[in-house]
Amino acid sequence: MNKTKVSRKNSIGTNNPIWGGRFNNRPNSIMEEINSSIHFDWRLFREDIECSKAHAKMLAAVDIINDKDEKQILDGLDTILKEIEEGLFKFNPELEDIHMNVENRLTDLIGETAGKLHTARSRNDQVATDFKLWVRNAIDQSDQQLKELQSALIDRAEEHTNTILPGLTHMQNAQPITLGHHFLSYVEMFGRDRSRFVDARKRLNECPLGSAALAGTSFPINRQMTSSALGFDQPTRNSLDSVSDRDFALESLAAASLCSSHLSRLGEEIVLWSSSQFKFIRLSDSFSTGSSIMPQKRNPDAAELIRGKNGRISGSLFSLLTSMKGLSLAYSKDMQEDKEPVFNAFDTLSLCLRAATGMICDMTINVELMQKSAGTEYSTATELADWLVKNLDIPFRKAHELTGKIVKLSESKSLQLWELPLSELQRIEPKITKDAQKVLLPCSAVQSRNSFGGTSPDQVKIQINDARERFL
Repeated sequence: MNKTKVSRKNSIGTNNPIWGGRFNNRPNSIMEEINSSIHFDWRLFREDIECSKAHAKMLAAVDIINDKDEKQILDGLDTILKEIEEGLFKFNPELEDIHMNVENRLTDLIGETAGKLHTARSRNDQVATDFKLWVRNAIDQSDQQLKELQSALIDRAEEHTNTILPGLTHMQNAQPITLGHHFLSYVEMFGRDRSRFVDARKRLNECPLGSAALAGTSFPINRQMTSSALGFDQPTRNSLDSVSDRDFALESLAAASLCSSHLSRLGEEIVLWSSSQFKFIRLSDSFSTGSSIMPQKRNPDAAELIRGKNGRISGSLFSLLTSMKGLSLAYSKDMQEDKEPVFNAFDTLSLCLRAATGMICDMTINVELMQKSAGTEYSTATELADWLVKNLDIPFRKAHELTGKIVKLSESKSLQLWELPLSELQRIEPKITKDAQKVLLPCSAVQSRNSFGGTSPDQVKIQINDARERFL
């Protein structure tokens, strides 16, 4: 939280700094502690000041306040913004939240005119608007960081259109694929994440300001003006829903959670690939850590933390879902619990995206070992089954059975499929020719997978061009 050299008294009453004449005594210190949100919602200061400036300009435009009042308010808000940015502002927990802290300081600066700013609005519509602005900015940042991660993945895919590695199912060697194809699979995942964020942003981009506490206002305000000034598409259509709605936060958290799960999968593969059992990649010192007791260790902690922080982000979603469940309309103080999980989730997501991009750019790839591993565990058996279907007109189920027998024969002789002599293959199926042996090499298997979206180098090159056009 920002510190300050500014010392001042509360300007909104001695006994009741916020609620004015309704109460005679100050709240209990425990009540003040549980009720205050300034220790986290201070982060809304830019959005709050932006929102207040738009509101002040609208009030002046419809003659609710005069031009002199407008100028004083706007100048005062600019002063407060500068104080906060320069660390000269002291946030006061007794004033509960960012809204009252700003208003209180504005009163210090311009006197009673500051009180006119709250005409035709409530903290309910004010916080809903501030929070929407913050979430919208967080979505935009996430989209940009996802784009940078996609760009790094596409660049690495282009470097490795011909690099062969084992494709796995059930964590067992399944079929050879290209590394470029593997990288592009994450490009597609993160592309869907971006589309979810874009969709959530579109839905949230309606302005609650002017809904007041829950019922609208009797003042002749211009909600279209404030909506446009703040970059919203339009004002919200129902004042009751406007101050009650946190769907935008939940939907954005849901998108962040799914994105985090994709990052976790990527982190898991980096952990596996960098292990001594795989040795497919090596991370530099920049993205590795050591051990306090074992001098030889090189740990992929960044990847492990990306994997682990999925729990934090998904937990934020469930936290807010639980807080919002069963709330009657309109605003309830429970909704103060909305900001911390959102702040935490997007802070965490931003860090994970930057770390993932760094590791993708940083990793050194052991091409030779990848390719050697891709040919093990009879990973080209499907190619033989396909050859039997295409060349001998054998039904696939029968071809599958015959190939299984050939795999069993190879295993008994400790040979790879392409190492079996033709005579041995013909013991299982006499019509097999030497052409069948050619398809059993991993490089041939990869080249043959040339269907749309397949793993062949030619298809990967097409996918790279397509991905650049769609995402970058």
